[in-house]
Amino acid sequence: MPFAPDQLLRVPLLPVLAMQGLSVRRNAQLLPEPIGPREGREGRGPRLRLLITGDSSAAGVGAGTQAQALSGHLVSRLASHYTVEWRLEATTGHTTQDTIDRLRGLSGQFDMAVTALGVNDVTRGVTYKRFVDRQTQLLKHLTGPLGVKRLAVTAVPQMNRFPALPQPLAWVLGHQARRLDQGLRHVAASFAQARYLAMDLADDPALVALDGYHPSPKTYAIWAEEAARLLRQA
Repeated sequence: MPFAPDQLLRVPLLPVLAMQGLSVRRNAQLLPEPIGPREGREGRGPRLRLLITGDSSAAGVGAGTQAQALSGHLVSRLASHYTVEWRLEATTGHTTQDTIDRLRGLSGQFDMAVTALGVNDVTRGVTYKRFVDRQTQLLKHLTGPLGVKRLAVTAVPQMNRFPALPQPLAWVLGHQARRLDQGLRHVAASFAQARYLAMDLADDPALVALDGYHPSPKTYAIWAEEAARLLRQA
């Protein structure tokens, strides 16, 4: 496969990219994962076992509490239709491989699940092929041993739009994120239980957390609404 322009330009841009990466890490506002329960039971109706898994966005970084994060908003929406028994298995910095390793130690069965991964795969230099292979392993584990019947696979974020990232770093990471997201679409399409969840948001400062990198509570609410709609339709 021929190299894309951003891949060809990485070598001459490497000194600038390295300097910008160090600057971003040095100046980053390290927001904590929100406080609040990571499992519970809520609602009335048929039993629904829900798993939310992934990286810092799945964990809710950018929100003050889990009630304001993806888990809180999603459980609230599903609880109007089901008795939701939910569990959050997500950690800041986790890649797809980290999540696979984490879920292999998880017992129990789930009816629905939401995944949110990709940013850390991009920043760790995971290749397209390796990302696709690992996402395939992840979905096989979710729909196999963990029994998930309805799965919302959240898109890899558009990293070129992260306010915290300067140019050309944002351009390079954005292109790689787009590549991995194309792979993610193909993986999701190969599983009958899975649906790809696009996140096409407006350029609105209110949708970004104070660190310029993570979602805000407003974005978590939009994300949860889309995930709940997708899961109910599946």
